[in-house]
Parts: sequence; structure tokens; C-alpha cells
Amino acid sequence: MFNSIQYFQQEGIKKLQKVIESYQNNFSKLAEMVYGVTEEVTKLGCSMIAEEWESYDEILRERKDLRRGWHVVRKDETMITTSLGDVTYSRTLFKNAKTGISCYLLDKLIAVEPHTRMSEDAVARILEEAVDSTYRKGGANASISGSVMSKETVMNKLHLLEFSKTLHQGEKKIVETLYIDADEDHVSLQYLAKKGDIKKPRTNTVMPRLAYVYEGVDVEETGKPKLINAKYFGGIYDGTSGVNDFWREVNDYIESAYDTEKIKQIYINGDGANWIKTGTSVVPKSKFVLDKFHMHKYIITATSHLGDSAEDARGEIYRAIHRTGKKVCEAVFDHIIDVTDIETKKKAVETSKRYILSNWTGIQTSIKGKDKNIQCSAEGHVSHIFADRMSSRPLGWSKQGCDKMARLRVYQKNGGNMLELVRYQAEEIPMAVGAEEVIYSASEMITMENRNKQRLGGMADMPVYAIPYPQIKKIAAIKNHIWGL
Repeated sequence: MFNSIQYFQQEGIKKLQKVIESYQNNFSKLAEMVYGVTEEVTKLGCSMIAEEWESYDEILRERKDLRRGWHVVRKDETMITTSLGDVTYSRTLFKNAKTGISCYLLDKLIAVEPHTRMSEDAVARILEEAVDSTYRKGGANASISGSVMSKETVMNKLHLLEFSKTLHQGEKKIVETLYIDADEDHVSLQYLAKKGDIKKPRTNTVMPRLAYVYEGVDVEETGKPKLINAKYFGGIYDGTSGVNDFWREVNDYIESAYDTEKIKQIYINGDGANWIKTGTSVVPKSKFVLDKFHMHKYIITATSHLGDSAEDARGEIYRAIHRTGKKVCEAVFDHIIDVTDIETKKKAVETSKRYILSNWTGIQTSIKGKDKNIQCSAEGHVSHIFADRMSSRPLGWSKQGCDKMARLRVYQKNGGNMLELVRYQAEEIPMAVGAEEVIYSASEMITMENRNKQRLGGMADMPVYAIPYPQIKKIAAIKNHIWGL
């Protein structure tokens, strides 16, 4: 690190001065000044990182007590893309005398897996871009200095993502009523598992599901409604078992976040799809509510072809829903079917009839309920969370890619941190048993510091920053992270 800073003082600052002088000659070249400063500063940063890693490698080479049983084989150069830029550094290959296994101990120390080409922060930066735009733009956003990864690399990173369960951390909240809105998107598939595996009859769409739990609806100063403490869930959940798993995840969150004994009612709002209604059999104290948008949609579909009498027919249906009952509503639909001559229109009325009657209980809960918070906004949320990235443009997905992107969009909506997500993918390197703080004698400290000054020369006294006994601290850090070799 000190060598990098010394080089920057000798050469980097000169380059920065030229950048500033160029700007002073033409104040309209602000962008050029920013680019020039960014380039020199990122070069310094990458050099400092490389030098810091190489100093650990040097300690491992020199201190046999830190690598008992491991012998030096050779020194190799490698490169890792970080969010700052490409970092090129040297590392030593060691071989274990007992097992015969060869390993770069530096990589073990700094938690870099074999064949890793990107650091965690670079992957997080890629995901932050890819979740909102495209794989290609995500790859182009790998680092500040312009390092680029292929869209295939970005896709592979997405496909391998695993997500932890969404659970509440902290004290359980007390509420009497909760609301759950649910809906799904329709995403076009390019292929299922591999290209060319979609055969006739075509099954080229997949439906990622979305649900969110909230405590009610508030109104912002702008007049825009806002969900209170909303938490989102989503992804592809196929079949009966998948749907049950989905609702169990939702219920697990509710149990982690709320005192369920104090909850009196949970409303599940949706369009009447069977998978949404399944939620009432998984989530205790829940009741299905049909959202009014779909109710109005089917009533209009059943009456739009009636011309001048359309309004009267709709009025009869609404009157039956609000007052006269289900049998009267069924009779109104039957009359509309009888007076409809066009076969396609007749089938549309029959479909609307089945939809309204099969969701009668949910309609009654929606219409007669006095709770103003029962107002489903799932379609808008599906559009914002899923469709904006996956289906509003002519894109083709694999089933796995669609599932992972849906979950990533939900993770982002819940305020998830991409770096934390990347770190969740890797196992922590265990510290050695009994690796407490390393203590050195005064004579050892003085001897090691003198050796450090000899290595650094005049740089040792440079007032860059003050870290007491830097070499000693590095050795202590390495000892405190020795793994089972």
C-alpha cells in the first residue's frame, strides 16, 4: 500500500496536475476533468488493493509458522474485477506435504473462491443494474473504471442466486387486521431449461406470482395512497405444492412479524384465481375478497353487447349483488344469455356468469365490508415489480431466469442490499479454534518494526496516515483467520 501511495505522489499527482491545468485552460471541459481525476484515483485504488493482498502473500511465504505443512511451489499472477476496476496481483501456490493438495493460501485468506473473476462488490454492482435494465447493461456496469462482463456472465450469476426466507427481525407488532393482495404476471418464455425444448403444443408463458402483506392504506401529502409496512413475496411456484409453499412463506413472515393471537382478521384480495383462494386454507384467520376491478370487468363484458339496454342490465346485476341475492343475479345472467344471438358473445356472458357466481362470497365481503382498507392494488404492483422488467417489452426468458429475476425484483422492493445478497451465497471461512488476540512481546514488536522500516525505506516516516505497527497487525490478522489446514 505504501509503495502505491509513494508512486502516486511521484507520478499520479503530476498527471492530476496536468488534468487540472487542462481544465483551467478551458472551463467548459468539466467532464474531461472528472474523467481524468476518476482514472488516476481508481488506478491508485486498484494498485493499493493489489499491494495489500501481495503483502499478505509475502507474509505467508516468509512465515512458515503460519503455513505449517505447506510448501512453496511457484508464484502466479492473476486478475480480479472489483467495483473499482481490474486488480492484478501476484499470489503463491502452496502444496500440502501430507495431502498433496495444491492451493493459493492467499485466496483462502481473503475468501476468494477458485476461478473467481469478480469480487463480491462487483457482482453486487452488476445486479443493481441488471435488476432494473438488462444483462448487457449490468455487465457494462461492473466497475467504475469501465470493466465489462458479458451478458452471459451476468445471466449465470442471476441463475445461481439463492434467497433467504423473508422474516421479520425484532419485536412482534400488534395489529387487529392485515391485508394481503395477490396477482400474477404472464412472461414469455424463450425456453424452459435449454433452448429448443419448447415443442408443440407450445407452452411458452410462465406466471410468476406476487403477494404483499400490509397493515392498511395511508395517504401521502400528494394525495397518493401508500401501503403501511408492506412486505413482498414472489417467484415461480408451480403446482399445488408450489402454491402451498408460497403461502407458507407468507404465513411464516406474518408469524415472525406479528402477534398472531391479537390478529382478528386477514383479508386476501385478488382476482379469484384458485391459487389466490388457496391462501385462505394456509393462512389462519384469512378470508378471500374479490377485487372490485375484476368484478366490474366481467359485468361490463357480459352486458356491453346489449346496446341501449346495457345500463339497465348492469343495474340489475349490481342490485342483485347489493340487495336481492345470488339467485336473482343468476336469473339476470340467464336472461342475458337467452337474448344474446351471437355465439361468441353468449360464451362471454356464460364465462362472466360463472366468474361472478363462483366468487360470490368474496364479492359480498368486498361490497358489504365497512373496512376502507379493502382495496386491491395488485395489478399495479405486478406492473411495477414484474412487468416493467420482464413482460412489458418483447423479451424472452428461461423459466429459471424468470424465477430468479422475479425474486430479485421482490428482494429489491423489500429494500434488500445487493452486497448482502451476494455474501449470502458464500459460506464464511471459519476462524481457527482458540484464535484469540495475538500478543507479542515488546522486543518482538521493536524487531519487527525495524525490519518493516528497512523494507519501506524513507516511506516509513511519510505522514500519510498513522497505523501503529502495520506489519504486526497484518500478521495478527492472518493468525486470527487461520483455517483448518
